[in-house]
Amino acid sequence: MASNAGEEESTVIAIDSDRNSLHAVKWAVEHLLKKNASCTLIHVRTKTLYSHDFEVIPKQGRLPTEEELHQFFLPFRGFCARKGIVAKELVLHDIDVSNALTDYIIDNSISNIVVGASRWNALIRKFKDADVATSLVRSVPETCTVHVISKGKVQNIRPAGHSQNISNALSKSLKGIKGSFQSEDLNRYNIKEIEVATNYFDNALKIGEGGYGPVFKGVLDHTEVAIKALKPDISQGERQFQQEVNVLSTIKHPNMVQLLGACPEYGCLVYEYIENGSLEDRLFQKDNTPTIPWKVRFKIASEIATGLLFLHQTKPEPVVHRDLKPANILLDRNYASKITDVGLARLVPPSVANKTTQYHKTTAAGTFCYIDPEYQQTGLLGVKSDIYSLGVMLLQIITGKPPMGVAHLVEEAIDKGKLQEVLDPNVTDWPLEETLSYARLALKCCEMRKRDRPDLRSVILPELNRLRNL
Repeated sequence: MASNAGEEESTVIAIDSDRNSLHAVKWAVEHLLKKNASCTLIHVRTKTLYSHDFEVIPKQGRLPTEEELHQFFLPFRGFCARKGIVAKELVLHDIDVSNALTDYIIDNSISNIVVGASRWNALIRKFKDADVATSLVRSVPETCTVHVISKGKVQNIRPAGHSQNISNALSKSLKGIKGSFQSEDLNRYNIKEIEVATNYFDNALKIGEGGYGPVFKGVLDHTEVAIKALKPDISQGERQFQQEVNVLSTIKHPNMVQLLGACPEYGCLVYEYIENGSLEDRLFQKDNTPTIPWKVRFKIASEIATGLLFLHQTKPEPVVHRDLKPANILLDRNYASKITDVGLARLVPPSVANKTTQYHKTTAAGTFCYIDPEYQQTGLLGVKSDIYSLGVMLLQIITGKPPMGVAHLVEEAIDKGKLQEVLDPNVTDWPLEETLSYARLALKCCEMRKRDRPDLRSVILPELNRLRNL
């Protein structure tokens, strides 16, 4: 879908197989769309795909399969056609439905989204704090109107242009943090200092956005810093804030981003500013940044593994990151790697950290495509869960490709003796024998079962260090 779609095309209807999706489509057709207008029906797939299903899923989504057409789209297609509405059909992939829809809305300048009110169904039980309609009301940009439909009637409308002052909203959502913030190693800032440092959360100073909230560049104590601000009313926000403080205030490592301070009353976290931004942006050459040479890529891979091993060897309890991906690796001016975003991290009892019977956690968290499939299915968490995410990222470092299906792509290329064809073409001097060794190691990290993945300390890191020192 092009982002410059006509005005009539800037309406999205989120659909699933529940009755409220039917109500949402009917309401949109009867009250929002004119005859001969068009809209986009979007279903977000949250289940893991088998690697051979699709090689690459573009961020803009894909056409539905035959099975998905019958399950989700055909009833709505016919209804729209009878009313003279052209319905485009799209499937997005993400473990977080509202996050996928929000990204699509932002990328395509969507002005209306219609969604059925959430019900206590299997999806809600699986992701206990997931309420898609409520999350959308909170997260979509103020240029988009959210229409929440229940049983054919409008349950809630958040009109375009409606937004909360970030400071006021944060204040209401984080009352519990103030009393729980305890760290002698961190600077404590008040909201006035944070507002001045970010020019009152000026969008021109915004340098990133994560699940936790936006990140702004600023200056505090005459030092350039990155300030992460909690999204208003984010579910689990208080726990993520406290976890980030707990993990980063007690550990220091050259391959971990340094937390400098916090404003607990408003859920703001202050980090060292890392000049070259994220590995994701540099791999995909955002803003036309130069290609990363293969030697630097091998160095980055080795440093990520070094930082991860440090987390996994933390005493008295290993730390499992749970959200390793290129967007959470920052690169300084010398392209040294630093792991960030430990808000989803979990402490795992050392007695079970490496066993097949892993520490049990109820709900899988992380980013779709990087989540350990065994953890996603069972909720059983251990350090090997991070190894799967590491494997996907290692493959992206040499291919420069999106995560969806990258393991299948590389495995197939190796089997055919054509690895060079899937390596990042911007690098013209890949050392093929060593890169093949690297790719095979990364594929082992992507094994479906935890027990089949190699050990980080004794297998993965020594090999990555060998390649780094070529």
